[in-house]
Parts: sequence; C-alpha cells; structure tokens
Amino acid sequence: MESSRTWLIDASIYVFRPWYRWSNTHKDEQGRSINAVLGFIAFVDDLLEKEQPQKIAFAFDESLTSSHRKKILPCYKANRTSASENLRFQFSLCRRYIRALGIVEAASPYYEGDDVLATWAEQSTKTTVVTGDKDLVQLVKGDDDLWLDYPNKISLNYKNIVKKFGVRPDQVADQLALAGDKSDNIPGVPGIGMAVAAKLLRYFDTIDEMLNSIDKIGKMKFRGSVNIQRQIEEYQHQINQYKQVTALVTDVPDIELRLDRQEVDKDGLAQLMSELGKSSP
Repeated sequence: MESSRTWLIDASIYVFRPWYRWSNTHKDEQGRSINAVLGFIAFVDDLLEKEQPQKIAFAFDESLTSSHRKKILPCYKANRTSASENLRFQFSLCRRYIRALGIVEAASPYYEGDDVLATWAEQSTKTTVVTGDKDLVQLVKGDDDLWLDYPNKISLNYKNIVKKFGVRPDQVADQLALAGDKSDNIPGVPGIGMAVAAKLLRYFDTIDEMLNSIDKIGKMKFRGSVNIQRQIEEYQHQINQYKQVTALVTDVPDIELRLDRQEVDKDGLAQLMSELGKSSP
C-alpha cells in the first residue's frame, strides 16, 4: 500500500466487460439481469483487497448524446449503440456500490468519464489510472504515474508509452487528432496513421506548431511528405476540430476533489446486497 498514490478508475469499461462476457442468467430478486454489476463488484473487491488504496475514485459516463464532444463533432461515437434500460439500471447499482463503500464516484452530464479522470489527475501526484482505454495514457504525466489494465495485468509507464506510441503522453491527443480513432469515430486526416502522426509531432512538437509551419512538412525526410503536406493544408479546419475532441478537459465542475476513502455505509451496503440476492461482504 502506497498512501500517497491516487487510484483513478475508468469505471464504465469494467461494467461493460462483464455485461458482454458474463452470463445474463444472473438475476436480482425482481428477475432483472445483474451480470454487469456482479462482474463489476468482483473487480472492485479484488482491486481493493490486493492494492488497499487510501485515495481512490471512480469515474462513470452519463448520456453520450449530451457530451460536449457531440456538439463539436456530431459524428463522434456515432458508431456506439445507446445503453439498454437494463444496462442503465446496472450502472446505477454499480454507482450505489461504490458510494456504499465510502469511495468517491462521479459523472457529468456534459463531460465524459475521461474528463472527470483528467480533472482528478490534474490535482494528483503518483497516479495509477485503471482502464483499458489506450487514449488515457495521456494522463501519465511523469515517472511516478502508471496506466494499468488491472484484470489483464497490462501496465504502461511514461517510458513504455513513448516507446509504444512514438510520442510523449501529452502528445497523444494531437496524435489521435491527426491519425483518427476508429473506436470513437474520429476520422483523422486521410493518409496519416499513428506512425506518420508521431513523425510530425516529434518534429513540430504540437499541432499548433505544425499548422504554423505547414510549408516545412514537404521538406521532411520521409516518403510521401509532400503529399502529407497537401493533406494537412486541405484538412486544417478538421484537424483543429478533431483536436478539441481528443483533448481531455481538466476542470470538470461540480465533482468531489477529495478522494480519501471514508467509512463504509454498512446499512446501504447490506440493502444493496440483499437486492442482489447476495450476503454483505
């Protein structure tokens, strides 16, 4: 246990995983499927038992349709289907479980869970971001920070990220703006993949610097640089638009910033476990 380390949990992915992988034969006392919440509880209990975090918080997502990114880029995550009524119900139970444990949880109707995590990370040191989303490597700010896909035992530190992505963690948002992100339905610039985007950012450092010196792209020493310059010239507006979408917000309002664990709500926990047909832990 490291008392100064803050654990930031991308909760939604650990709800979705059991939703798809666990049998939906698990039912509550009213006959509703509870596979996702049972899988989430198993993940949380394992994490708390093994890591014993003193500072920890869980970020959830609310409605995707109200996300500020949809207003910037209407096609953003248009490839995602809306959550079913039962999945929304199970998400509410997951949030109740976290609150009953005396742990901070938060979501925003306008910002996404990623932005909530970024806001917490901005005011934390020695941060472990627990997620399966590679986009969140940009929250690794220094050598003491870690990106961790907990159940799969995959971890990345600052040096690992630079080696894997070819850019610093703080450049990943710009890299995704240029290369696009299929999972989030961000088109990117045609002809530019992650490797070429990394070359451009290693040379220019930021998208803003690149757009201020577009004429230098064609002089770079890699195959197709002249064509890439033409593409950048043509897609300047879209690149700025994509950048607003891939960048994380670090000042989400109205969320709890004190992340120390509090006392367990034993009555609330017992009530929830009874509804799930389980005994309290």
